[in-house]
Amino acid sequence: MAAQRFLSRLGLFPFRFHNTCNKLHLQLRTCSLAGFSSGAGASQGPHQSNRSYDFDSGAISEMRKAYKGTTEIFDVGDLVSKDPFKQFLAWFEEASQVDSIREANAMSLATSTKDGIPSVRMVLMKGIDETGIYFYTNFQSQKAKELEENPNCSIMFYWEALNRSVRVNGVAERISEEESTKYFHSRPKASQIGACVSLQSQVISSRKVLDDRNEELTKKYSSDDTPVPKPDYWGGFKVIPSRFEFWQGQTNRLHDRIVFRKLQPNEEINSETTAEGSNGWFYERLMP
Repeated sequence: MAAQRFLSRLGLFPFRFHNTCNKLHLQLRTCSLAGFSSGAGASQGPHQSNRSYDFDSGAISEMRKAYKGTTEIFDVGDLVSKDPFKQFLAWFEEASQVDSIREANAMSLATSTKDGIPSVRMVLMKGIDETGIYFYTNFQSQKAKELEENPNCSIMFYWEALNRSVRVNGVAERISEEESTKYFHSRPKASQIGACVSLQSQVISSRKVLDDRNEELTKKYSSDDTPVPKPDYWGGFKVIPSRFEFWQGQTNRLHDRIVFRKLQPNEEINSETTAEGSNGWFYERLMP
């Protein structure tokens, strides 16, 4: 069975991998907070199973999709604008029109501690202007704490249906309390309450802790005349880009990569490979 077909049907976790006779033996186990357990006496929930599945270990290495053809390259002449923000918006608008891309504004956000220990997660872009890309979060979260001590970060949009991605490197800074409050009250009320319920990344004993707190606050703010106050620990960040990379996949793996970047102080450019764009940006093509 092909790995991708198998995993697309798999809705049971957790799992373990075992190498057995050149095959990956996937053993689904029942789970407790203390770890995995199995056996005749183990209790099983509605999403747990002791069934085993085997598939060829070569299936994963053979997973491969066709991307763009050689007649669909993305080159400098295909840029909508020599300003990376405008180029991004053109690709973003196109991605937003594709039904299979449910959240074109979904992006991975990579941060790092001051000691260089990285972490990455998915967040949603909630705004963009000529100065940066905006998202909102809990300031007690890991990402927010890391951005406070090391504002350097990277974000990436991946639109599989278009075989495209955009990677952005930059520096994050908090936006004003006024801007955060305005956005907070534009959210659905359930989302506002959710922000109040969750002390993000804090350890809790069970899901019931969240559900009980959510029920309590939902009742408290049930009236339309009772606004939900924005928590002090919740607000927005703006990522101020210093580099954009536009990537489009090619089936032969000679992918197209065009980078926009700001020059380093006193940097001299090679006019054969680097060209001046708009608004202080320079662009160049990279090997895949």
